[in-house]
Amino acid sequence: MVLALVVLLVIAGGVALLTTNGTAHRAKAPGYDGSAITPPQATPRLQLRNYTGEPVNLNRYRGKAVLVTFLYTHCPDVCPLIASNLRVALETMGPAQAARTQVIAVSVDPRGDTPKAVAAFLARHGMTGRMKYLVGSPRELARVWKAWGVGSSKDLEQPQFVNHTAIVYGIDASGKMTTVYEASFAPKEIAHDVPLLASS
Repeated sequence: MVLALVVLLVIAGGVALLTTNGTAHRAKAPGYDGSAITPPQATPRLQLRNYTGEPVNLNRYRGKAVLVTFLYTHCPDVCPLIASNLRVALETMGPAQAARTQVIAVSVDPRGDTPKAVAAFLARHGMTGRMKYLVGSPRELARVWKAWGVGSSKDLEQPQFVNHTAIVYGIDASGKMTTVYEASFAPKEIAHDVPLLASS
């Protein structure tokens, strides 16, 4: 089981519900602006296809800082915020550091996140070519959600929305899950932490 830390953000009605359990601490990590996962943990397997059909394997990005989040394209509020703030973070850190960073989003809506919907979402938020947006069948994605400690379910009252865990994980160059950022993170936090993650 990857995470003793559980951070659940229910977004359908704009309601945020945050809980933490277990041994992973959410105090600031020494030197980091993000919250610590203490001790850093090995990342679970993540091997899916980008919305373009390209195979993506998280292990290929050793030596880089990797930011992993869980989104869906028809989200009315939190997912657009995360995507836009990740774009600002990349722009803030500059091209050299951005080149040492890989941003990955995993779909939490296997039916709604079609290639066309994903392409439009990325274009809208300035993340085309900057974010690998991974899709798959309900079964494939459910395995990933479970491994990463992510919840995803249709909202019973508003089925066009998905209740899901909305956070960003910071993974260091050695492949360890090191930091975590709430959906409301400031771009400057990630811009500050990425050079540290990339050099770990």
